[in-house]
Amino acid sequence: KGSDLSRNAEVIEEIVDESAREPSPSLEALCAKMAESLLERHEYATNSEVLAKADYFLERNSPSKKMMEPYKLMARARMNRNGSKSKMIGVEVIGMTACPCAMEMVSKSYGIEMPTITHNQRNISSLMMESRDARVEADDLIQIVEDAMSSPTYELLKREDEREVVMKAHKNPKFVEDVVRDILKEVLEKYPNLPDDVMVIARSESLESIHKHNAFAERETTLGELRK
Repeated sequence: KGSDLSRNAEVIEEIVDESAREPSPSLEALCAKMAESLLERHEYATNSEVLAKADYFLERNSPSKKMMEPYKLMARARMNRNGSKSKMIGVEVIGMTACPCAMEMVSKSYGIEMPTITHNQRNISSLMMESRDARVEADDLIQIVEDAMSSPTYELLKREDEREVVMKAHKNPKFVEDVVRDILKEVLEKYPNLPDDVMVIARSESLESIHKHNAFAERETTLGELRK
């Protein structure tokens, strides 16, 4: 059936306006409230889904100073008329990866020890986790993703800072699949008490510097599958 799309706009406007007066406890809670309201407005619908993204800033230590760095918050809520529902909270982080393959080939060609020169990529990685009674904090997810990269990146770097960032990345070369594996490994260590059926989605994309394509890796799984 054709959807009355104006109802969707009304729901968004009303709930955002309401949250301005009484702030929502989290972005995913805001999405869940919208999803529930959408099912009430669209009486013929069976499911509803709401996605949200927000700019987010977090204080970070560059090699020489503290500064506010930009990130993305993401949330998703799904609601079914039979009562089933799910909420997910996530983050998107920009960092850096250094290619292990080129590094190894250069090392062999010149007979020098690793780490050595290689090509670098800007890396964009994201992590989403199902949020239940136990709160999953966005700051923790940002830390998990950033730690999984070859190195963080920063908006402002002095020359000595640039040297430190490049050296750190080259001492820690990674493929995109390495980034995804390390994200999931850290999730298990951070949340040992969450149930096995909690959904986790990890993605990593490297914007290649010497190819015309990008490299991409993704794993959608549950904590139970990872524990096995």
